[in-house]
Amino acid sequence: MKTQGKIIGLLLFLLSINIWSQITISGKVTYKNKALKDINVTLKDTYDGATTDASGNYTFITTETGDKTLVFSGQNYDEVELPVKIEGKNISMNANLKEQISEINAVVITAGSIEASDKKRATALLTPLDVYTTAGANGQISSALGYLPGVQKVGESEGLFVRGGTGAETKIFMDGNLVNNYFTNSVPGIAGRDRFNTSLFKGNVFSSGGYSAVYGQALSSVLILESVDLPDTTSFDFGVSPIFLSANYQKLNQEKTASWGVAGGYSNLGLMGKLFNFNTDFDRYPKGYGFDGNFRIKTKKGGFIKYYGSVDENKMAVGSESLEPDSDKNMVSLKGQNMYHNLSYREKFGKYLLNIGTSYTYNSSGLNFVTFKDNVELSNTPINNQSNYINAKAVIERKINRASILRAGFELNNADENMKYGTFERNYNDLITSAFAETDLIFSNNLTAKIGARTEHSSYLGKWNFSPRAALAYRISKDWTTSLAYGIFYQNPESKYLYSKNFDFQRADHYIFQIQKNSDGRSLRFEAFYKKYDNLIKTISLADNVSSANNQYYQIANNNAGKGFAKGIELFWRDKKTFKDIDYWLTYSYLDSKRDFLNYPFSLAPNFASKHTFNAVAKKFVMDWKTGFNLSYTYSKGRPYYDLVSENGENIVRHQGKLKDYSGLNISINYVPSVGKKDSKSFTVFVLSINNILGNKNVYGYNYSADGNSRTAVRPPVNTFVFVGVFVSFGVDKTNDAINNNL
Repeated sequence: MKTQGKIIGLLLFLLSINIWSQITISGKVTYKNKALKDINVTLKDTYDGATTDASGNYTFITTETGDKTLVFSGQNYDEVELPVKIEGKNISMNANLKEQISEINAVVITAGSIEASDKKRATALLTPLDVYTTAGANGQISSALGYLPGVQKVGESEGLFVRGGTGAETKIFMDGNLVNNYFTNSVPGIAGRDRFNTSLFKGNVFSSGGYSAVYGQALSSVLILESVDLPDTTSFDFGVSPIFLSANYQKLNQEKTASWGVAGGYSNLGLMGKLFNFNTDFDRYPKGYGFDGNFRIKTKKGGFIKYYGSVDENKMAVGSESLEPDSDKNMVSLKGQNMYHNLSYREKFGKYLLNIGTSYTYNSSGLNFVTFKDNVELSNTPINNQSNYINAKAVIERKINRASILRAGFELNNADENMKYGTFERNYNDLITSAFAETDLIFSNNLTAKIGARTEHSSYLGKWNFSPRAALAYRISKDWTTSLAYGIFYQNPESKYLYSKNFDFQRADHYIFQIQKNSDGRSLRFEAFYKKYDNLIKTISLADNVSSANNQYYQIANNNAGKGFAKGIELFWRDKKTFKDIDYWLTYSYLDSKRDFLNYPFSLAPNFASKHTFNAVAKKFVMDWKTGFNLSYTYSKGRPYYDLVSENGENIVRHQGKLKDYSGLNISINYVPSVGKKDSKSFTVFVLSINNILGNKNVYGYNYSADGNSRTAVRPPVNTFVFVGVFVSFGVDKTNDAINNNL
């Protein structure tokens, strides 16, 4: 008993010593005088520590002594280390943390842009799969963008008509290089199609205004396409339909560091022309072929060398009833040829990232206008255009701190065009030299800015321009952000109007405000904009009282006195959460625009601008049925139309009015029998799509006779179009890529 008593006494003595040696460390952690919750506070190289409560307070006990370090760490905040001397007294230690600024967490400037290339960014709204599964888009990027706010429905002419701008005011880039002639060659009244397959690209950035200084020569907007780096595996796929045949082979090496591929396709609308009642009288139905090839090499440093090349040819002939008394039929035939090459190189050298690239385009468009009387040819007017374009670009960028970036570079664009109109011939040569610099400044995760400038020189115009650009983004709360953007944008007048060199750059000033919310599978965007135009080209006609269908070919630039404006608001709502397995979006655009340009005698609302446009898109895949259902609907207020002619050297409005409102309901259904099958060696998709299923008789405009007493409506080639096809892939599941890939 005495021994046990001694042991217990010794333990009590030691315990009392330990209790008296314990020290309490406490304090408060704040950020800008606001308490921080869930901040880890630890004594370095020990297990002692605590986590702050809702009031930012912490407290813990330690038996350590001497000089130590107190560490404060938490998500989205820089780690802080404070020295502390433990000498037998309780310690109070407060800490004020700084926000951890990172490119991932920083608010993104999105004013005027919709991005689908970087999944970390909140602006990811439209992906390649979205393009394929948007009913009515026919697998084309440009058509899918038509279901986003700001883009007008202009069915009679190719191009992206954005916020009161013409189709020529939007430029398209692939891997940073300019793409000339992105659309196929066309005849008046029938729009050309996208030349490139959507599956070539891993993402896109569509800017409807206020875009980066890295890009230029676009008064309204830019579309920036990023090609895929490497395929997932070696694969072969083909597609069959009554309209086309296509095949594609991609080879990936065993090390997955390089690939090459070839593809080809043939299309012919003749069979469908016999099955459907076309509005357009095709003497020769549209047909064409195309081939392309690519290679991609991943460097040892993780960079990429990428090449893409393509050739294509398309033909058609369109007949129409003549509006003139001395003839009874008109016909225009087309033979178009195009070749495109794109080479790019991306590599990181230490702290620097280098992007260089070049592209070359050859395009030939041969139109032949013929008039007949009792099947006897009365006149034949050929219009032949041959163009060669070379683009070269280099961009270098460097991070100037943990997140902010500085980039700069130069660009060269050379155009060599030859046009023959009957016996008349004209040559156009221009070299545009550009330099630019831009910085992304991340002041905090809630505040960022983009400031840049671009300067250009045109050898044809013999002039320089300078365009500053700036944007600011602020995160109001966790889900809400707002952006502002401003910029000056220049573009050469369209070369087809230039017959002398006494002209200047056209100019547009952009002002954009945006607020958006992104959370839980839902996106809401509101954007207001104002665009001011100056120095627009005014034209005069070489002949009086020419029919409106041919009047465009008689226009030549007269001066730079044109001007105009465009203002409006846009709404975008996308929801992937409210309804189970349903993804839908709604858009509304209001546009108020007037212009005095080309052969407009005074300021008029442009004939390509609708005041009100509404879009609805919905998608659902039913797993039990292995079937996807896609719907889209568009309504736009009737656009203005004009019969503009020249009398005694003066442009006048002979007729004008409003078109009927445009509307169209589209549906596509995709059956995927391979869904749910394990170890399947092939993947098949059956596609049925119907454009304008209700058969609305939409009108795009009117063509008038030379005397103005007769007119005919410009309509889509067919009111309702039905597409069926099957797509089969071996080697990799391309089910999603093939969905709704009509043509």
